[in-house]
Amino acid sequence: MALSRKATASKRSGGARSRKPRATPRPSPPKSIADAAEDRSPLVVWAVSDGRAGIESQVLGLAEAIGRLTPIVLVRKHVRFTPGYDRLPSALKLAPRRFLAAGSDRIDAPWPDLWIGAGRASIPFALRLRRWSKGRTFVVQAQNPRWPARLFDLVAPPRHDGLSGPNVVAITGSPHRVTPERLAAELKPFARALKPLPSPRVAMLVGGKSKAHDLSAGRAAAMADQIAGAVREAGGSLLLTFSRRTPEAAKAAMVQRLEGLPGVIWDGEGPNPYFAFLAAADHILVTEDSANMATEAASTGKPVQVLKMDGRSRKLRRLHDELEALGAARPFAGTLETWAYAPLRETDRLARQVLDRLRRRDPLATERPPR
Repeated sequence: MALSRKATASKRSGGARSRKPRATPRPSPPKSIADAAEDRSPLVVWAVSDGRAGIESQVLGLAEAIGRLTPIVLVRKHVRFTPGYDRLPSALKLAPRRFLAAGSDRIDAPWPDLWIGAGRASIPFALRLRRWSKGRTFVVQAQNPRWPARLFDLVAPPRHDGLSGPNVVAITGSPHRVTPERLAAELKPFARALKPLPSPRVAMLVGGKSKAHDLSAGRAAAMADQIAGAVREAGGSLLLTFSRRTPEAAKAAMVQRLEGLPGVIWDGEGPNPYFAFLAAADHILVTEDSANMATEAASTGKPVQVLKMDGRSRKLRRLHDELEALGAARPFAGTLETWAYAPLRETDRLARQVLDRLRRRDPLATERPPR
């Protein structure tokens, strides 16, 4: 039998020597997240979406917020399914790795420490990942996955969805990438064009057609006339950007009425000035169809006014009511209003919750996800 190190040392010294009894070590105090981060290698984080800008910004925003608290290795993954398979409901999407569309990233081992997914395409993988990784991967799903929350380690829906549970962390709006540092950095390439514009500078963020909303040419024209009058009355300038969902007829009606104002109307060519517009703005106007845009705008601390569209959504009405209660947003009624409020920091709050739960490894669900 091999000698222990203590026995070997005694033999070499010619016999055992008396030793003072060792003091019982005191238990170490619990470590903070920052201390724990120093004791481990970086977390490997997968940010998984179908690649659409509004969906990907949520997973990247949460991953980047976690990266501000602890070292991470961030891996962006895009997943899409072949057309026939994509039309199936999630419950029938068996063997999802076999039906990935061309250009998708593989979902294979080695598995990450942390999965952050959003969107329909990510759900069939998230449901299976704890089994595939033998419990090693902590699975976080943003938005409402429309599956029982116990099948994930943590679900992070918008509060206006009304989802609750022991492993649900609801937030105002959606996670995103807006931070003061990012806005300052994104403004720099556009500063020469934007800073000389007369104040107040009004950023106008226009969405478009969705399940609940639309933007007709007539509504767009009326909206543009109201905004043009408000900007002229204030002696300011306009920073206008459209989304991919903005109908062409609505876009044309707005441009016709607004192009005479001082400012910039982004035509979709070249680098996207979206973050730069948020950084340079004194006021932000946002159409009511997008939770992402409203939340990002409210994270700047600047007055946010919501523009009425065709259609209505009870869920988004609840979001706007929530933002109004927080002092961040008000309806636009034809004039620019100025007020102050504490910028939303919901993405940072969610990131702290994810890290705390990941470190504690809360045993929240024992049910096996679908095969």
